[in-house]
Amino acid sequence: MLGVGQKFPQFSLTGVVSNDLNNAFQPFDSNSANGKWQIVFFWPKDFTFVCPTEIAAFGKLNKEFADRDAVVYGVSTDSEFVHLAWRKDKEELRDLPFPMLSDIKRELTSALGVLDAEAGVAQRATYIVDPQGVIRFAYVTDLNVGRSPQEVLRVLDALQTDELCPCNWKKGEDTLKAA
Repeated sequence: MLGVGQKFPQFSLTGVVSNDLNNAFQPFDSNSANGKWQIVFFWPKDFTFVCPTEIAAFGKLNKEFADRDAVVYGVSTDSEFVHLAWRKDKEELRDLPFPMLSDIKRELTSALGVLDAEAGVAQRATYIVDPQGVIRFAYVTDLNVGRSPQEVLRVLDALQTDELCPCNWKKGEDTLKAA
């Protein structure tokens, strides 16, 4: 698995950005968020149970991420057509403010090393990528365990201070000073 300090892989994927078939699909690539922080999170499968709780929670925090000059991308190995059907079917996903990217060829999940070999789907992975394309945070949970988007936001805040941040540090609190 690629980790902290490594370059995030190049990618070119189709994203679902709307429920209207006429403008639902848009291309996204490594340059789409050029110069911005990126939050890239993966979920195993559409039309499942844990995944929509996380996706909706990232959606609720999207403005917070945007306020920090960060772009959010959600990714799974399902097709863009399955993403669109799920968005239309699941109320909490209908108005997502970020694209649902399709890695149907499993190129990005494979390049990152987060393709679950046994299940053949993306692991529940989250990356924070800095504006230079370097991974600054990597977080993977078991396929059955949801993650905390609030923790991802907290870590982004800490990374953006470029300071030493103690355990459980929150935005607005004092950072540590080296003696």
